[in-house]
Amino acid sequence: MTLPQIHVLEDFLTQLQDEICSALAKADGAASFQEDLWHRDEGGGGRTRVLSEGDLFEKAGVNFSRVHGNTLPPSATAARPELAGQSFDALGISLVLHPRNPYVPIVHMNYRFFLAGSTWWFGGGADLTPCYGFVEDAQHFHGTLKAACDRHDPSFYPRFKAWCDDYFTIRHRGEMRGIGGIFFDDLQGDAQAIQDFWEDAANSFLPSYLPIAQRRRAMPYGGRERHFQLLRRGRYVEFNLVYDRGTLFGLQSGGRTESILMSLPPIAAWEYDWHGEPGSPEDRLKEEFLTPRDWV
Repeated sequence: MTLPQIHVLEDFLTQLQDEICSALAKADGAASFQEDLWHRDEGGGGRTRVLSEGDLFEKAGVNFSRVHGNTLPPSATAARPELAGQSFDALGISLVLHPRNPYVPIVHMNYRFFLAGSTWWFGGGADLTPCYGFVEDAQHFHGTLKAACDRHDPSFYPRFKAWCDDYFTIRHRGEMRGIGGIFFDDLQGDAQAIQDFWEDAANSFLPSYLPIAQRRRAMPYGGRERHFQLLRRGRYVEFNLVYDRGTLFGLQSGGRTESILMSLPPIAAWEYDWHGEPGSPEDRLKEEFLTPRDWV
């Protein structure tokens, strides 16, 4: 089996980070990214970029990391016990954007590559988390991701959409985190074909999201919408700290805590036994958007 060239993947991801940060800062128009370069004692490091208190984004984090070591952490070997004790080399890009306007959805994207011993695999995906759902936004986001998948294998989108719906579920709440997108892990086979798809999917992020953000950023909102946004951010925090594999891998592998937890919002809220007013957009969100649905 041909081994993907890690230095080529690293060049692609660092360039992608540059392109995304440039586009997001331009779209925001009022704030720029702060960069932190960090090193991991056990091997590797990365560069974390965070934009705060902008016009479009209250917080935007875009992280690149490459870490390596002698032993994979438990989160990486739970489903692959045969790799326990293997050396590893892992790299990836991860971003989470927390918009200021409640009508602009939260978005997450991550693309990564793992090498453990002589075993390698690609993973990644993107998912959208609206506080207020719009069918046309969901159709645009999913349609863009589907087009990227279809350019390589028509079976990818239905497989990876279903995987995303299942993975990004807050099981103790009985609801999806958002409207999903695509998610895949442990993808192996023809190395060049998979890498071509992986790069194409990663490059689809900006066209999948920015038109939605621009469409919603000027919508008027008040205290009710802001309060609901903070409650939805609280659900986002619950998923990331309880279920997210990337968070667990980063913490268990001794990664930089500030970079790992950059995905958390600047402000969130929890309210005991909260329920939306019957028939309101807040009340309808779960039934109409936070359940698996064919958007395209």
